[in-house]
Amino acid sequence: MMKMQIGTTATTPGDGELELRPGGMVVQKRTDQISNVPRVIRVRVKYGSVHHEISINSQSSFGELKKKLSGATGVHHQDMKIIYKDKERDSKMFLDLSGVKDRSKLVLKDDLISQEKRLLELRKISLHDKSTRAISDITFQVQKLAGQLSAFDTVIGKGGNVEEKNLENLMDMLMNQLVKLDSISGDGDFKLKKKIQEERLQKYVEVLDLLKIKNSTQPQPQMQPKPQTQPQYKKQGLLTFDEQVPRKPIASSSSPSVIITTRWETFDSHSTSAATAQTVKPVQPNHKFN
Repeated sequence: MMKMQIGTTATTPGDGELELRPGGMVVQKRTDQISNVPRVIRVRVKYGSVHHEISINSQSSFGELKKKLSGATGVHHQDMKIIYKDKERDSKMFLDLSGVKDRSKLVLKDDLISQEKRLLELRKISLHDKSTRAISDITFQVQKLAGQLSAFDTVIGKGGNVEEKNLENLMDMLMNQLVKLDSISGDGDFKLKKKIQEERLQKYVEVLDLLKIKNSTQPQPQMQPKPQTQPQYKKQGLLTFDEQVPRKPIASSSSPSVIITTRWETFDSHSTSAATAQTVKPVQPNHKFN
């Protein structure tokens, strides 16, 4: 009968050496190269026709190795798969427990399936962020339109009138926000927020329809004609036609005194011819305009 010796080791292709522990448990054997003490090792990774030498802690995971390779190759770490001893290694597995030693050779390949999944996820996140910003903008605009609607309701409720054009413009703006909201797609909480805004806009449209009817049935205010006032020429510094006619001066201020003699002759037989002389003083011209 052959007895099993405790501490014997066995090897399996693609993995490190295994040892049998007391109790029948088979575990990976830790040697001097694989110990509990972490140390820096250098591994050679082939990517296409290029070889990269990476220094890394021996107890690091393959995911950490991928992140180091991402800086050297320009490939996203989620789009990589590492082959060691003809076997793809999971990102959560550790280098030392997988048998990776100093100067070990690995192969890096593109993971097209993971790349496609990552791009789809990024697109989904981008659409969600875009939709969230659109909802926030619509919510802000609806609040402003609600303020206008409240102002119109106050005026019409007190018996006043609002111009029909203002009511129509408000209706157009409310309908535009409904169209924008309908073009946005989303799921989960986003879908709930969209539904709340739709119900809010529809309620405002119904209230505005009632205000338009009430506004049209109320009496329109009568426009009072403005009284026509006579132009005040003197207040504006203008002159009337009579004031604008220049007066002919009797004599110039610079001319000397003039003596005018008038001889009157009559043909009455009882009268005799007489001559009178009259002296006329010069008169200063009046050019003053008020």
